[in-house]
Amino acid sequence: MTVLDNRPRPAVDQTRLTLDRYRAHLSKGRATVAELFGSHLEVASEGAWLWTDDGGEFLNCGGYGVLLMGARHPRVIEAVRAQLDRHPTATRVLLEPAVGRAAELLCSITPAGLDRVHFALGGAEAVETGIKLGRAHGRRRLVSMRRGYHGKSIGALSATAKDVYQRPFRPLLPDTTHLPFGDADALEAELRDHPGECTVIVEPVQGEGGVILPLDGYLPRVEQLCREFGAFFILDEVQTGLGRLGHWWGADRYGVTPDVLLTGKALGGGVVPVSAAVASAAAFSPFDKDPYLHTATFSGQPLLMAGVEGAIRAIQEDDLVERARVLGARLLPEIARIARQNCGDLVVDVRGEGLLIGVELVEAGLAGELLIELFNHGVVANHSMTASSVVRFTPPAVLAERDVQFLLTAFDRATRDLIAQGARMPEGR
Repeated sequence: MTVLDNRPRPAVDQTRLTLDRYRAHLSKGRATVAELFGSHLEVASEGAWLWTDDGGEFLNCGGYGVLLMGARHPRVIEAVRAQLDRHPTATRVLLEPAVGRAAELLCSITPAGLDRVHFALGGAEAVETGIKLGRAHGRRRLVSMRRGYHGKSIGALSATAKDVYQRPFRPLLPDTTHLPFGDADALEAELRDHPGECTVIVEPVQGEGGVILPLDGYLPRVEQLCREFGAFFILDEVQTGLGRLGHWWGADRYGVTPDVLLTGKALGGGVVPVSAAVASAAAFSPFDKDPYLHTATFSGQPLLMAGVEGAIRAIQEDDLVERARVLGARLLPEIARIARQNCGDLVVDVRGEGLLIGVELVEAGLAGELLIELFNHGVVANHSMTASSVVRFTPPAVLAERDVQFLLTAFDRATRDLIAQGARMPEGR
């Protein structure tokens, strides 16, 4: 494994200073991870690219799905800057027009019948909103899927079925069950045993789970079972929504309408942090009755709402949903071809939908090495939170032809270097 760390540094060693600050005030572990990637400081970004303080230039295919429209999209920047100059923070006592516009626009692109919105900051907060709505309707048993990822706050973590994240914080929410993703029979058995008691939360594609796509008919069957047994149905589209799959929503792609659809990440246009739970009127009714039942100081703040409006307008005006579909259809087979050609014995699978693409290696250590080799060739990608052997690409839908060629060339070189560095099949496989 090689680490690119030979570029000239500024006179003042900002890298060492920043590492010291991380260790003193943020996370020693995070500083250690940064050192594996050469301790570069990212200082600027635009479109699909980011730059480091030492002049490094990187194609950003990471960002955990936030940067669907790239960094600093002009439409989003314009909207946020105008709101910042006018009225960034509201009293939450008077009416405020930006949140009304953002809610109306968001509901105009979600599946029919989802027309109530609660805005939050991060995906986990949106998950908490959905869980609380289910509980307000008496559905106090929580059903989620193994390898799913829904965040790390206490309620969301209860649904995130990974022992390493849960263990230090148990006990979590009681009466929580984790079932295999794609196993509708297991879900039917669980709901049949607890009719009218369950909230079911599922992703249309398990992004952090290693880009696991559902079997044909699985999600419609989930919805049908929820209706049959009186379960509350939450579809977590924090990562998959807003065009990432080459469709506005996984709900559209797989033909389902949940009680609550969760969105986030790209919702702020890569500029501001914002998420939302979008619900049917019936599902949202407890919050309609009491506006103080579920609140947050920064929910619906004007600056964030400007980001929402700018993001949705950018997706619409630049046709980024279709662009994600076309780019994904081109990238997926090429990445699969290169992986199998260069290091086929080390690759379990290459899979994806739209611009959510996963490369599964035979072990987690190899995935970590591939991430570093990609970085050495100028590409930022991500690991997967609940599937550590999967390298995940979430490139923006604004890739130009030269960007596509850069990514494929870098992946080709990175996989060749992975073999050249002595990576080989683990013992016993």
